[in-house]
Amino acid sequence: MKKISRLLKYLAEYKGKIALYFTANLLSILFGLLSITMLTQVLQILFLTGDKKSGNPVRSGFHLDIIDKITAWANNLIHHADKLTALAYVCVAISLFTILKNIFLYIALYILNPLRNAVLRRLRDDLFTKTLSLPIGFFTEERKGDLISRMTNDINEVELSIMSVLEVFIREPLTIMFYLGYMIYTNYQLTLFLFLFLPVAGLIIGRISKSLRKSSNLAQEQLGSMLGVIDETLVGMRVVKAFNAESHQHLRFMKLNNTLFRTRNMIAARREMASPLSETMGIIVVSIILWFGGKIVFAGTGFDGASFVTYIGVFAMIINPFKNLSSAFYNVQKGTAALDRIEGLLGTENTIVEKPNATPIQSFEHSVEFCNVSFAYGDKKILDGINLKIEKGKMIALVGASGAGKSTLVDLIPRFHDVSGGEILIDGVNLKDCRLDDLRRQMGVVGQDPILFNDSIYNNITMGTGGATQERVEEAARIAYAENFIKQKPEGYQTVAGDRGARLSGGERQRVTIARAVLKNPPILILDEATSALDTESERIVQQAINKLMENRTCIVIAHRLSTVQHADEIIVMEKGKIVERGTHIGLLSKDGIYKRLVEMQQVK
Repeated sequence: MKKISRLLKYLAEYKGKIALYFTANLLSILFGLLSITMLTQVLQILFLTGDKKSGNPVRSGFHLDIIDKITAWANNLIHHADKLTALAYVCVAISLFTILKNIFLYIALYILNPLRNAVLRRLRDDLFTKTLSLPIGFFTEERKGDLISRMTNDINEVELSIMSVLEVFIREPLTIMFYLGYMIYTNYQLTLFLFLFLPVAGLIIGRISKSLRKSSNLAQEQLGSMLGVIDETLVGMRVVKAFNAESHQHLRFMKLNNTLFRTRNMIAARREMASPLSETMGIIVVSIILWFGGKIVFAGTGFDGASFVTYIGVFAMIINPFKNLSSAFYNVQKGTAALDRIEGLLGTENTIVEKPNATPIQSFEHSVEFCNVSFAYGDKKILDGINLKIEKGKMIALVGASGAGKSTLVDLIPRFHDVSGGEILIDGVNLKDCRLDDLRRQMGVVGQDPILFNDSIYNNITMGTGGATQERVEEAARIAYAENFIKQKPEGYQTVAGDRGARLSGGERQRVTIARAVLKNPPILILDEATSALDTESERIVQQAINKLMENRTCIVIAHRLSTVQHADEIIVMEKGKIVERGTHIGLLSKDGIYKRLVEMQQVK
């Protein structure tokens, strides 16, 4: 229940509606109780012989004005009207109370459902917002399938297992409280005798459901692993088919699928035990109450048969709430496991934080400087002792073997990661002291893998710019050499790029991402192997677009094809996370070092 209370914090702004919900529930329960207590009057009309003292319940000391007044009215009606007329009035009263009960029940549910959906909406929003705020490093450590499972299946599990039974935890305890109050009012001895058996039922149900939460958590983890296999297979379908790996992937999937099948069967077997178990225990208790209550009736204490039958009817009415509560308790245990996984993501520490008094950055004026920078993933050191100054308007090229730390180095500039040691300055201000939005507004990134979303080409170009006019978008497309192929599409700029840009060729995707960078018009441009995955013709077109984009900007270029960086103002050669050589193309060739060997291997002339 403590974890459920964390969900209920989202309802703080709906206090008025919650008050209405409780009021409607109370009235529904009250009218339901009044309708069942009319059973005593029906029995008196049908079976009593006129003894005015018959049917008066044994009082327990409680005084219920409403029930007393209605009982007095019914007794007076019974003894002053003929039986058929009295029965007709009582039947009308029962019908009226039942109608009112269900009207208020509907009102309560009508109020609750939007509140329940509001909680789920806020939970989804918080989860997605948290995911967006986490650093890039988090996503390299976590399985994508598991993250998707938390944001979809775990949310659905919370909705089905917790939020769907929320009204049960509110309405049923109120129902039980009112009905038990009436039972105590009618005959406290019989009710106290009943209380001896209820804790036993609760203990048994609690012990059986204790392991359900652990099993449910295991099921959610298995589902996350299975989604990961599905995602990997779909993304790598070309490789799967090329290497005849269908059976290999199918075996991986079936292993997880069968494990999930067995786990869910075990969970279902325990969950479905709740209803029959509670009903069976309820009938056993009813049988014991029938014997003990009959003993009181036979003793002639003033507790007559009509009152006893009504008492049994009221007790039968609370069996279902107890049954619903036990079933809900099982569901909540199952849903709590999903909620634990959601809270695990919501509670993830965000290492990239903006200081409360962060320095705004209006423009880029002088330089970006690395001062003895080091960076590590856990115990693995990626960068060590990097000292580098990138002047405004200069082109800096980073070259070296794969794994040398080039991409990690440029990822530190927009604070995708934070340095482990040293500091990075932009115009003399530590990046950690700058406003994140302002910092990233100064930078544009064009990567080796062009990232497009399943949206129109127009929206892919304008993403993150806060909207732009059609003229500006077309101008950006012209600069990126993308205008011609876009206009040849049937829907032009409104053509949907497809999942990950699948409806466009590699060169077209890359030119759209360049147009996106052109439209953003950043003073600092980061190019990470922007042409390495393209064929010769596409590379030529894209390189022309990049050259246009690089004009009058500070550029940091990562390149394996050294022919693209010969004219850089400074070439930085990296090896094992360190800068081992630096200089111009001509100067580095004269040193007969690592750069020269790289050039010779590529036969750059």
